[in-house]
Amino acid sequence: MNNLKDFLQLVWSAVRGREQDFTTLGIRTSIVLLAVPMILEMIMESLFAVVDIFFVGKLGPNALATVGLTETVLMVIYSVGMGVSIAATALVARRIGEKDYHEAGNVTYQLLITGAVLALLMGILATWFAADILTLMGADAALLETGLRYAQIIFAGNLVIIMLFLINGIFRGAGQPHLAMRALWLANGANIVLDPLLIFGIGSFEGLGLEGAAWATTLGRSIGVVYQFYHLLNGKHLLKVGRDNLVVSLAMIRRILAVSSGGMGQYLIDSASWIFLTRIIAEFGSSALAGYTIAFRLIVFALLPAWGLSSAAATLVGQNLGAQKVRRAELAVWLTARYNVIFMAAVTLLFLFFGEYLAAFFATDKAVIAVASEALQIITLGYVFFGLGMVMVQAFNGAGDTRTPSLINIVVLWLIEIPLAYLLAKTLGFGTTGIFLAIAFCHSFHALVSWWLFRRGTWKVVKV
Repeated sequence: MNNLKDFLQLVWSAVRGREQDFTTLGIRTSIVLLAVPMILEMIMESLFAVVDIFFVGKLGPNALATVGLTETVLMVIYSVGMGVSIAATALVARRIGEKDYHEAGNVTYQLLITGAVLALLMGILATWFAADILTLMGADAALLETGLRYAQIIFAGNLVIIMLFLINGIFRGAGQPHLAMRALWLANGANIVLDPLLIFGIGSFEGLGLEGAAWATTLGRSIGVVYQFYHLLNGKHLLKVGRDNLVVSLAMIRRILAVSSGGMGQYLIDSASWIFLTRIIAEFGSSALAGYTIAFRLIVFALLPAWGLSSAAATLVGQNLGAQKVRRAELAVWLTARYNVIFMAAVTLLFLFFGEYLAAFFATDKAVIAVASEALQIITLGYVFFGLGMVMVQAFNGAGDTRTPSLINIVVLWLIEIPLAYLLAKTLGFGTTGIFLAIAFCHSFHALVSWWLFRRGTWKVVKV
């Protein structure tokens, strides 16, 4: 009982949040203090994804398909933001581990400039060519009429979304996951409230339909970004951005781009593989695409908390390498991996036995439900491996070794997964089932390759 009481007090301490020295604190205690806010942060992100698709689903299959196509393209845009976010966690964690807090502030300012410039460039181009992009992805005239404005609003508002995730990466690297959690809870809580109001209206306001979902996302996450900047600028934390940090350093930006290029590559390669898979699925009709969109949201709902847990490994690796405690960094990764595998095993059982019921909660069309439930039941067969692979990848990223996961992604996702999915789905005639089988197999293989490379230990000597 005392152990349970101590654990609950530790969890509460993690939620409340206070700055700790994760290079000296017990490893299990450190994992809990870092992982709990990260998991709660990702649960809220997962909840938003499910709630958003629930409301959009009431607008019909075309609206669902539009969101699916738009989000697939957004994955490419977010890849750049996530790459800079990975660099943020690695660089800030290393400086915090070295106890060089002023340099951590310098790095943070350069990260903000880099992320903002990249986000603006991508947002402008994507908004301008939104119709061409959706058409290229397989949208027909009906989908364009329904969803073009939605895509344009989402693309135009991509600055705040990238800033939200970038600054949260900075907070995690600094060992302040509670601030990242609160920012995302605030942003997505606002999204959830605004979604039904702006989509369906209230009182005399008739609502904006699918456009309302786009505005809810943009406005809600803007609130979260304001909260983040408040904590970066108020001077109350070890990590802070003051006037003496507000100097542009091209040398630092080049370092950031060097580290983040590997992170960008990871997510661009991963995103591009999902785009190819989505493009193949689109050839089987709107029902298949809508079912895949629902399944993908539910898969993300399960994976994001696991990603939050695995993110604890990135912070612990970065800070402990900065403090020259290599063995401690390695032990933290193995413990985190154990916890993540147990969690993903539980999720596997949930989706195997209740996948059809979960799919039916978001759609009424039998064809859509059939595709979604089959996707859940097949893809989740690889979930235990997913749990291991996430931690290994985050450990590489936390060390600043973003190149290794990128190379793994190229080989497994491009050279194996895409051809295998096409072969099974189109050539051998398995349809969408073949795509789901390819995903389950290749992501499991990805995890095993990552585990093998992590054991080789080259990440221990990376300099950032």
